[in-house]
This record gives sequence, C-alpha cells and structure tokens, in this order.
Amino acid sequence: MVTEFTGDFQLYCHREAKISKISKTSMLAILEKNDAAAVLHFHEKITADNSQYRGIHPIASLDSHQGNLAKLVNKAIASLPRAAHGIPGALTTIERSGEEDTDMDSGSGSMLANGVDVKKPDFISVTRGPGMRSSLSAGLDLAKGLAVAWQVPLVGVNHMQAHALTPRLVSALDQRTRHPVAPAFPFLSLLVSGGHTLLVHSQDLIQHKILASTTDIAVGEAIDKMARTILPDKLLEESRDTMYGPLIERFAFPGESSEYNYTAPVTREKELARKPSSWGWAYGPPLAETKKGSRAKAMEFSFSGLASATERFVQKADHEVTLPERVDLSKEAMRVSFEHLASRVVMGLNNMKRDDPIAESAIRTLVVSGGVASNQYLKVM
Repeated sequence: MVTEFTGDFQLYCHREAKISKISKTSMLAILEKNDAAAVLHFHEKITADNSQYRGIHPIASLDSHQGNLAKLVNKAIASLPRAAHGIPGALTTIERSGEEDTDMDSGSGSMLANGVDVKKPDFISVTRGPGMRSSLSAGLDLAKGLAVAWQVPLVGVNHMQAHALTPRLVSALDQRTRHPVAPAFPFLSLLVSGGHTLLVHSQDLIQHKILASTTDIAVGEAIDKMARTILPDKLLEESRDTMYGPLIERFAFPGESSEYNYTAPVTREKELARKPSSWGWAYGPPLAETKKGSRAKAMEFSFSGLASATERFVQKADHEVTLPERVDLSKEAMRVSFEHLASRVVMGLNNMKRDDPIAESAIRTLVVSGGVASNQYLKVM
C-alpha cells in the first residue's frame, strides 16, 4: 500500500509473509532474478501450533522446524526451473542407466530422481538472525547441507535487513509493468514486529544505519501482552494463533475503517499529555514522564511500561471491567503505542534535517514493515 504525503513522499505499509515470526514458522522459497525483475517459483510455509502456550514455545517451535523443513525442501525442489540443453548451465549428457556420471557444462544443472533436468540454485540463503537460536539453527543446518550437496555458496541473511528490503522484492516480482525497483534508495524503514522495533536509514542494499531501537520489548510483544490482559478469556481460548495483534484490532474495531476516528495531536505538548478515560484510567505516553523529561526526545522506543500499565488497569480495578471498557482499553493501548512509533519517525527526520539537510532531503519514502505493519489503525495514523 502506498499513501501520498507532501511532495512526492511515500509510505509503504507492507506485511510480508516471507519473514514474519521466523521462530515458529518454517518457510522456503525459490526465487529467480533477471535484471530488475524476479520470478517466485515456490513459496510455502508451515507454522507451529503454539496456541496452548499463548506465546511462542521454543521446544514446540523447534519440533515443528525439524519435522517440516525437509518436507518443504523435497516439495520445493520439484519447482526448480527446468534446465535447457545445449546452453551454459544445462545438463549436456545424461546417462539414464546410472552407469555414467552426469556431465554438465558449468556445474549448474541437476537431475531429479524422476529424470527431470532442472537448474541448480546459484546459492542458498538462510536467516542467520536475529531470532530464537534453536529455530535459527534448524534452518542453518539444513541450508548448510544443501549448499555442500550442491556445491554452491551459502548466504546468511539478517532478519531485519530482509524486512527493510522486502518491498523492493515485491516490486521486482510485479511483472505487469516494466519500472525501476521501488522504493528507491535512500529511504527510512520502521521495522515493527513481535521481536523487534527499529527505525532504519537504508542508503543501499548493504548500508543500513539504525536511528532508533527499543530499550526493552518490541511493540508487537507489547501489543500481544496487552491483548492477553484486555481480551476476554473466551476470545483468547477460541483463537488458534498466538499473534494477538490482529485479534485485538478486530475486537477494538469490528466494523469499517471509519470507526478509527483518529485525529493526530497538533502539538508536542498534546502528544505527551495523558488522556483520562471515562473509566478513570489514563495511559502515559512512553518516555514522556521521565525525570525532567530527559528521555522525552531520546531516539529510542520503550513499550514495557504500557504492558505493565494495562495489567494495573485491569487487575487492580475496583469494579468489574466490562466489555465496553475492554474495547476502549484496546483502542487506547494501540493509539499510545503507535503514536510513540510515529513520534520517533518525525524526530528522526528532524534530526537528519538539522545534522545533514542534504541526506534528509533525499529521503522520499518511509517503509513500515513487519507483522505490526498489517494493523489498519497504524496505517490510519
């Protein structure tokens, strides 16, 4: 999704299936690149069922990886593009009797058990981190085995760098029109997921500068924790997923987007002020009430205080917390969380304008990427 702002500034809100929740999801893709265009030959994922734990369980996730990764590879290999004989990279002599080794032009072809000749991958890429070590190890071990068997390079991919660059992959996969890959460098990325919250300045494919990161927990983890506190137990029990962000959004806004009814604060003072509810509670914006306001302008994120405040509002209430109050809590928890994200984007741009006006003027795009980017309320903001 692209939304136009002043001038030609653009916002990309992208929720990529490819690299979300890597700790519990086994995922495999076969991608072929030609100049600026790309073709996705295979893409499939299997997600571990962690619903009984109401969160990601390391052992359950590891068992799912170990039980499913090889099956995915076996299925994916059948989707490798066919090799063409007589050209570099194709099989030129095949002895189907099995008495003679396969002869290849350049070592970049392979033959499946059913006799079909396919192109051998040029390299194997695999998520190397950040993430849960046990889950990462399962993928790394399998990828190393494939790289050795095919005698091709192994490329370790940073999970967050992949988040930042996925919109460019989506652009390259769009074959309907011939156009330069978008977004063009340089651009800002707000990477928001269950494990990470980062504001990144991307200058090219391999040059990325972190402008702000969380000092405690990620925004996605905070929303999951607040959802477990706010949502009725029955709703949580009926959910087959432990990603409670979509669940709390549907609970807060069951209808159309017009229900969001959001108006951005017009001044910094209003942004940092508490907004008392009719129920007697009020969230304090993160970092707004630190000693002498020392961290109010810090280029960092903090969400643990919001999760703790939600627990106090619900568990220490002197009245029964009704369904309408829980709806209001859901809306306010998301509002304060997302305004905190937006404030650091604005501050980051202002800091760049002050310190390096040329670099700031070159940025025309903000990419919002990761699981939390699918939240419609965040897009409204």
